[in-house]
Amino acid sequence: MMRERGLQNKDVVELTGVSRNTITSLAGNATKRIDYDTLGASCRGLGVTPGDLLEYIPNAKESTE
Repeated sequence: MMRERGLQNKDVVELTGVSRNTITSLAGNATKRIDYDTLGASCRGLGVTPGDLLEYIPNAKESTE
């Protein structure tokens, strides 16, 4: 979404109020969880819903069960 809108991490930080470290981790897929407050701030700041930001991708173990 950041690429589509031409946003850099600093732009998202300004729009959402979420810390730079958190935005960097989320943008780089380097996190395993997201707090509801962070998700809410991101949605409000970017004018989107959670489904616009998140995608469920089952891991290999889940898909074989």
